[in-house]
Amino acid sequence: MTPDVTIETKRLRLRPFQPTDAEPVRRLAGLKDVAAGTFLPHPMERQAAQDWVTERMRDQAAGTGVAFAIILVESGDMIGSIGMELIPIHEQGRLSYWLGRDYWNRGYGTEAVTALVEYGFTSLKLHRIYAPHFHTNPASGRVLQKVGMTHEGRLREHYLRFGQRVDVELYGMLRQEFVHFESEKKGRGSDHR
Repeated sequence: MTPDVTIETKRLRLRPFQPTDAEPVRRLAGLKDVAAGTFLPHPMERQAAQDWVTERMRDQAAGTGVAFAIILVESGDMIGSIGMELIPIHEQGRLSYWLGRDYWNRGYGTEAVTALVEYGFTSLKLHRIYAPHFHTNPASGRVLQKVGMTHEGRLREHYLRFGQRVDVELYGMLRQEFVHFESEKKGRGSDHR
């Protein structure tokens, strides 16, 4: 079992999912342009949203993943999701996240990813965190670059999404790279959150 924790940043609270999150998930992720960058079903019906939330909670309880609803501290509104599928035998985490369309281009993705990467390396003691994103979603690549991840390659026509073959860009970071990135960040006196 992965412990239920809440992670606080300057503007966000990352908290475990609960059953009542299904409706905000359906509303936020139900838009095609949000779903297009993910494997979320589209259209997203109520039952699909409930099943998705239940699966996140089940993975958390089984210790095979961590999943958080991304909440705005100021308003308490849910704005998206972030989590990692855990591969304990290899000390790895596969990071994924999405934000509702109204919350794009405000730095929330970078803030949430920064917090989860830190949690993965410091609390979960992972050796490697990696994150794939669809080539058609370059904004995700920019977020991963900002948090210090390295572009490791492209998987050509790796998935079929909405009837189109989609390339996947792969980013990754090792624990020692995280430690180096954090020390450089402190040396610059900046906090990317």
